[in-house]
Amino acid sequence: LGVMYLNGDGVPQNYQEAIKWFLKAAEQGHDNAQYNLGIVYEKGKGVPQNMIEAYVWYSLASAQGHKDAIHNLFVIEPKLTSKQIAESQKKAAELWENYTKN
Repeated sequence: LGVMYLNGDGVPQNYQEAIKWFLKAAEQGHDNAQYNLGIVYEKGKGVPQNMIEAYVWYSLASAQGHKDAIHNLFVIEPKLTSKQIAESQKKAAELWENYTKN
Protein backbone atom coordinates (compact mmCIF):
# COMPACT_ATOMS: atom_id res chain seq x y z
CA LEU A 1 0.00 0.00 0.00
CA GLY A 2 2.84 2.38 0.83
CA VAL A 3 4.47 1.79 -2.56
CA MET A 4 1.17 2.48 -4.30
CA TYR A 5 0.92 5.88 -2.58
CA LEU A 6 4.61 6.60 -3.15
CA ASN A 7 4.35 6.00 -6.89
CA GLY A 8 0.70 6.97 -7.46
CA ASP A 9 -0.06 3.45 -8.67
CA GLY A 10 -3.85 3.12 -8.75
CA VAL A 11 -4.24 5.89 -6.16
CA PRO A 12 -3.32 9.58 -6.15
CA GLN A 13 0.35 10.01 -5.27
CA ASN A 14 0.55 10.94 -1.59
CA TYR A 15 3.91 10.84 0.17
CA GLN A 16 2.40 11.30 3.63
CA GLU A 17 0.14 8.29 3.17
CA ALA A 18 3.08 6.29 1.82
CA ILE A 19 5.17 7.17 4.87
CA LYS A 20 2.30 6.28 7.21
CA TRP A 21 1.98 2.80 5.70
CA PHE A 22 5.74 2.27 5.48
CA LEU A 23 6.05 3.11 9.20
CA LYS A 24 3.28 0.68 10.14
CA ALA A 25 5.00 -2.12 8.22
CA ALA A 26 8.50 -1.12 9.34
CA GLU A 27 7.43 -1.32 12.97
CA GLN A 28 6.35 -4.91 12.28
CA GLY A 29 9.86 -5.65 11.03
CA HIS A 30 9.20 -5.62 7.28
CA ASP A 31 12.53 -5.00 5.61
CA ASN A 32 11.04 -3.65 2.36
CA ALA A 33 9.15 -0.98 4.31
CA GLN A 34 12.33 -0.07 6.18
CA TYR A 35 14.18 0.12 2.87
CA ASN A 36 11.45 2.32 1.37
CA LEU A 37 11.65 4.67 4.35
CA GLY A 38 15.37 4.92 3.66
CA ILE A 39 14.58 5.96 0.09
CA VAL A 40 11.99 8.50 1.26
CA TYR A 41 14.53 10.17 3.55
CA GLU A 42 17.45 9.89 1.14
CA LYS A 43 15.48 11.48 -1.70
CA GLY A 44 13.39 13.87 0.42
CA LYS A 45 10.03 12.56 -0.80
CA GLY A 46 7.37 14.08 1.46
CA VAL A 47 9.93 14.83 4.16
CA PRO A 48 13.04 17.00 4.27
CA GLN A 49 16.01 15.09 2.88
CA ASN A 50 17.80 13.53 5.85
CA MET A 51 20.75 11.21 5.30
CA ILE A 52 20.90 10.28 8.99
CA GLU A 53 17.31 9.00 8.92
CA ALA A 54 17.99 7.28 5.60
CA TYR A 55 20.99 5.55 7.16
CA VAL A 56 18.86 4.43 10.13
CA TRP A 57 16.22 2.81 7.93
CA TYR A 58 18.72 1.28 5.53
CA SER A 59 20.57 -0.14 8.54
CA LEU A 60 17.44 -1.83 9.86
CA ALA A 61 16.63 -3.34 6.47
CA SER A 62 20.22 -4.41 5.85
CA ALA A 63 20.33 -6.15 9.25
CA GLN A 64 17.70 -8.46 7.77
CA GLY A 65 19.73 -9.06 4.64
CA HIS A 66 18.00 -6.61 2.29
CA LYS A 67 20.57 -6.35 -0.52
CA ASP A 68 19.46 -3.01 -1.93
CA ALA A 69 19.56 -1.49 1.56
CA ILE A 70 23.09 -2.82 2.05
CA HIS A 71 24.11 -1.23 -1.26
CA ASN A 72 22.49 2.10 -0.35
CA LEU A 73 24.29 2.15 3.00
CA PHE A 74 27.59 2.04 1.15
CA VAL A 75 26.41 4.80 -1.20
CA ILE A 76 25.35 7.28 1.50
CA GLU A 77 27.97 6.45 4.13
CA PRO A 78 30.63 8.74 2.56
CA LYS A 79 28.14 11.63 2.81
CA LEU A 80 28.01 11.32 6.62
CA THR A 81 30.51 12.18 9.31
CA SER A 82 31.61 9.49 11.75
CA LYS A 83 29.53 11.25 14.42
CA GLN A 84 26.42 11.10 12.20
CA ILE A 85 27.03 7.41 11.48
CA ALA A 86 27.36 6.69 15.20
CA GLU A 87 24.13 8.63 15.87
CA SER A 88 22.36 6.67 13.13
CA GLN A 89 23.61 3.33 14.40
CA LYS A 90 22.49 4.16 17.94
CA LYS A 91 19.00 5.11 16.76
CA ALA A 92 18.77 2.00 14.57
CA ALA A 93 19.78 -0.20 17.52
CA GLU A 94 17.14 1.44 19.73
CA LEU A 95 14.43 0.95 17.10
CA TRP A 96 15.51 -2.66 16.53
CA GLU A 97 15.31 -3.33 20.27
CA ASN A 98 11.82 -1.82 20.44
CA TYR A 99 10.63 -3.84 17.44
CA THR A 100 11.97 -7.13 18.79
CA LYS A 101 10.32 -6.55 22.19
CA ASN A 102 6.86 -6.25 20.64
